[in-house]
Amino acid sequence: MTERILVIKLGALGDFVQAMGPAAAIRRHHPQARITLLTTPAYAELGRRAPYFDDVWTDERPGWMRPWALACLVRRLRAASFDRVYDLQTSDRSSLYFHLLWPRQPEWSGIAVGASHPHANPDRDRMHTIDRQSDQLAMAGIAAVPPPDLSWAATDIARFELPGRFVLLAPGGSRHRPEKRWPAGRYMRLASFLSNIGLAPVLVGGPDDAAAGGEIARDCPAVRNLIGRTGLGDLVALGHACVYAVGNDTGPMHLIVAGGAPATVLYSAASDPALTAPRGAHVTILRRDDLGDLPVEAVAATLPLR
Repeated sequence: MTERILVIKLGALGDFVQAMGPAAAIRRHHPQARITLLTTPAYAELGRRAPYFDDVWTDERPGWMRPWALACLVRRLRAASFDRVYDLQTSDRSSLYFHLLWPRQPEWSGIAVGASHPHANPDRDRMHTIDRQSDQLAMAGIAAVPPPDLSWAATDIARFELPGRFVLLAPGGSRHRPEKRWPAGRYMRLASFLSNIGLAPVLVGGPDDAAAGGEIARDCPAVRNLIGRTGLGDLVALGHACVYAVGNDTGPMHLIVAGGAPATVLYSAASDPALTAPRGAHVTILRRDDLGDLPVEAVAATLPLR
């Protein structure tokens, strides 16, 4: 009988990217299993393209104000009769699903009270996401977890008609967290510097970044503005093709680094790179409590200009 496995990873984007190493390890550990991913709609298509899952379910994260939706999800989980669940979200919500499956709960790797394979490390909340998930899987019997590899997600970016040597700039971030953004004027000055030394500055980001991108592109005509024009797979491909990348603590930088880009990532006091930073062969972290105190010269000094 085919083993049935569920992997839970809801978001956010950076966390989803960093869960792809564990997903690869789970697939390798259960080569003949039917593996289902439970994720949010934003990452469902990326999950369907991943070589680790046979099925992708979406979780709208219904709350107590929508009890019928929560009940439907729980019924679906019950009907699937999963043999084991790897809860890589390890949140109150995902742990709730474990308890709602009582009294026929599957084997469970996570932090839910009563889980068969609990992640019992008392330091888990002080660990980088990648280290924490590797430690969790080790306690569930999966010893080796590779770094995230999203080469399977890369798309054809020829349609953008980019020059041979370009630097990606990711000047945005969540509109609810403006303190995580390096000022747009600094990105404009960095873009001008790149243009002057023969490197094309290329802006990437989502709809929330349009205002910052428009300001930068207006004041630096050499900029190629791709904000709002790239899918998740495009960011992986751009990360593979670029000379370098500079960006804030934002989800697209995780995809860009996973694509292979050497990068400088900018952090304020609003988040801790020791817990969340993208990891790659050549990733530099610059941090100031207030990113307004980070000069352009300090960022430019990290670029490989030789």
